[in-house]
Amino acid sequence: MSNNSLSSIFTELSKLDEDSFPPVEDWNPPLCENVHMKIDRAGKWYFMNSPIGRERMVKLFSRVLRLDGDEYYLVTPIEKIKIEVEDKPFVITDFDIQEVENNQVITFKTNTDELFELNDSHPLRVEINKNSSEPSPYIVVRKNLEGLISRNVYYKLIDLCEEVDGQHGIYSHKIFYKLD
Repeated sequence: MSNNSLSSIFTELSKLDEDSFPPVEDWNPPLCENVHMKIDRAGKWYFMNSPIGRERMVKLFSRVLRLDGDEYYLVTPIEKIKIEVEDKPFVITDFDIQEVENNQVITFKTNTDELFELNDSHPLRVEINKNSSEPSPYIVVRKNLEGLISRNVYYKLIDLCEEVDGQHGIYSHKIFYKLD
């Protein structure tokens, strides 16, 4: 695949509604193996070791991202490209809290401007590194794709947390999510 082919994929994706998610799970195109794409831990996208600077391109690519087993792919009707992901493909950059029918609801925002509520379909979990004891908080963005909650956002959530039965966490949609 060359830059021309990448441009043609971008052109195809540009035809999609920017707020829709194509049925990537239904597509089974051939694998294109001559491309190196990567998403680093900070959520920065790379093509052939060069940063992708066009925000719109990154947003469109993120809409055709699929996780099969332990491997991430960009999937279009015509080809599938393996993409290396250092940690998780999304980074949670902000959140908002609202009261809905006397219940707290937390809405998160990703580095690709996706918005979703913390709930049963988008649960939060925290992994603790056994060596450093550092937390890595994750939340399901969509389907089986997770986002790493940025350190800044995580510490803001810690400031808002409550203690319940000796555990610290937050509520959203009446569900308690542990932060420790």
